[in-house]
Amino acid sequence: MAVGSCESIVLLYSQPRIPRSALQIRCSSSLASKQASSSSKIPSALQDFEAVIGVETHVQLGTATKAFCGCLSQYGAQPNSNVCPVCMGLPGALPVLNERVVDFAVKLGLALNCDLSLRSKFDRKQYFYADLPKGYQISQFDIPIARHGSIEVDLPVEYGGGHRKFGITRVHIEEDAGKLVHAGGGGRLSGSPYSLVTFFFSSCCFSLLVFVDLNRAGVPLLEIVSEPDMRTGIEAAEYAAEVARVVKCLGIGSGSMAEGSLRCDVNVSVRPRGQAAFGTKVEIKNMNSCAAMHRAIDFEILRQVALHKEGLESKIVQETRLWEEGSQRTVTMRAKEGLADYRYFPEPDLLELVLKQEQVDSINEALPELPNETRRRYEALGLSMQDVLVLADDKSVSEYFDSTLEQGADMKMAANWIMGDITAYLKTEKLSISDVKISPSVLAELVSLIKDGTISGKIGKEISDEAEIASLVDKVLLENPKQLEAFKKGKTKLQGFFEGQVMRSTNGRVNPILMKKVVAQKLGLS
Repeated sequence: MAVGSCESIVLLYSQPRIPRSALQIRCSSSLASKQASSSSKIPSALQDFEAVIGVETHVQLGTATKAFCGCLSQYGAQPNSNVCPVCMGLPGALPVLNERVVDFAVKLGLALNCDLSLRSKFDRKQYFYADLPKGYQISQFDIPIARHGSIEVDLPVEYGGGHRKFGITRVHIEEDAGKLVHAGGGGRLSGSPYSLVTFFFSSCCFSLLVFVDLNRAGVPLLEIVSEPDMRTGIEAAEYAAEVARVVKCLGIGSGSMAEGSLRCDVNVSVRPRGQAAFGTKVEIKNMNSCAAMHRAIDFEILRQVALHKEGLESKIVQETRLWEEGSQRTVTMRAKEGLADYRYFPEPDLLELVLKQEQVDSINEALPELPNETRRRYEALGLSMQDVLVLADDKSVSEYFDSTLEQGADMKMAANWIMGDITAYLKTEKLSISDVKISPSVLAELVSLIKDGTISGKIGKEISDEAEIASLVDKVLLENPKQLEAFKKGKTKLQGFFEGQVMRSTNGRVNPILMKKVVAQKLGLS
């Protein structure tokens, strides 16, 4: 134990690792060097084998407070600033269920076509790790709030397209653990030989305040467990993307894998084609995007198939592996716990959770149109699947498109504008569609003018917003004070100079007639 100062103590503890076999190392290095083309190898690798894939998704809920206490559920706050005796697991502290968590769970259960349990309960899931101060996690085990559901996915056209339906085993409520800082390995969990556990002491009363960073401890989660229905990396990645869309559409969370508010663990096994029994499954963690999921699963499939082909399938053990983005491979983290290791038993400090049918019906009636429903509606309108997948990917984009159609715009022309120039502009400026200055009614009018030949498509793409042009002119005048002063002293020919600067700043895409008018106004000529 190393003591840093009177205010902090840092403990180091090692993380036991399973030695990687020589074959695993050989497979990892050879496959990692060819990861860029791994997806193209999947079809041939699976001629004689079949992958079986299931996904466990943790959705962080966007509630103001935590699951079982009144602490703020705030992302990015100062470490250990949102903690109390309940989420710190101090003796005698009792949990109280956040009612909004239940409402969000019902919403998600209904959106995933699940059967809801009108009576469910909470359980204690035992495991001992430094980020879990109580030594157990409050979760749901044998009676989850929702089960036996399904979700529908449309695969990208570039991957052959197609419609898939995947089963949902269960959705249950649980609390998150705290956060550890992993030392070594470039700050990554993989490659880290030990972790840092910090105790802070108050300088005034010398009492123990916090244990690691427990801001995240007690934050409400919904865990979604899929059926093992997926067979390829792209299917699993699109499943995760669809879950994220549903979460955002319902308004129950941000659904961001990059921020960690939606986290996916993937179980992958391989079996010879025609074999009914599953192979030994391996869990993969540490994936921060759907694209990373796709790559990680493809790598793991190829690794396991290689072992099968060499007659070394016994080397595939039930374990947890990490995805290393840098080396594009999975590596061993730890042996996988079994159900018996968790020693579930009913949570004695929480009452049975009872839902009223009226409550469920009320939530069901208020559900928005879900992403799959939006795609089916756009399909029925006659849009191509490529257009459908782009326009229905984000709820704010689909709402903008719908509003444009309501203003009488031609469907295909409006879709092309949104997917083309508007999307390109938003990407360049790093804006969302809610920030765009062209309202749906203006876009509808513009599309109508182009369609009936009043203006050309090129003119239509010029900047014609007077307020935006005024802002551009102001900027040009501010950046050219000497020329502006000379103009005021009588050099009126400089008006052309200012007009040229505005034209140059927009790459010639400003409406010239409107721009000349605004420049004249700013220079006091009209």
